[in-house]
Amino acid sequence: MRILGETNEIPPGFPHPTIAMNYLAHAYLSFDQDEVLVGNFIGDFVKGRMMTSFPIGVQDGIKLHREIDTFTDTHPLVRAGQSYLRMKFGHYSTVITDIYFDYFLARNWSKFSRIHLEEFIQHTYSTLRMYKSLFPERFANMFHLMVQDNWLLKYREIEGIRQTFSGMSRRTRFESKMEVAHLSLLEKEKEFQVIFFAFFEDLETFAREKLLEIQKSHAGH
Repeated sequence: MRILGETNEIPPGFPHPTIAMNYLAHAYLSFDQDEVLVGNFIGDFVKGRMMTSFPIGVQDGIKLHREIDTFTDTHPLVRAGQSYLRMKFGHYSTVITDIYFDYFLARNWSKFSRIHLEEFIQHTYSTLRMYKSLFPERFANMFHLMVQDNWLLKYREIEGIRQTFSGMSRRTRFESKMEVAHLSLLEKEKEFQVIFFAFFEDLETFAREKLLEIQKSHAGH
């Protein structure tokens, strides 16, 4: 979803700079469907003909992942938030808003689910482990770090996203200034939260309808 420049050295425990950063949102928007969840997580690691090697349910999740990404990247509210960041962070503003949105989702989790956040996250990890034989190699390596450092919970706190932004900043090919991106969130937290709630309502509606559309497209085949 977010393609950033990278160096060869990748500090352990930090997300790779070429992957989607809003994994908690992708987990939530899998709507309790295990194979869809798997596809939603591996979507950035599946290219070309690889798609047909996965079960239909996983393929549905990969397609949904891509639709979510496109919807997010083109949504006027998301672009409005990014416009504030772009002057300082340039094209890195896209990955920064990804992380901001997972921060707000985690902080306001009880508004979206009756299941406790920690329970939801552990269930997500457990479900994904059951399908590890399907993981592309790069995702398998990343998933180990994700669980070890508990990325899905980490973004709930400012310190967690500060660490993530700092790690990503050390790996970008050009100056990104992401090591201070958490400060922009603190400065405009109320404004970004308003954007998040309005946008995420649209996104959840879109994702539910799009998944049904995807699933109906092959029903009875």
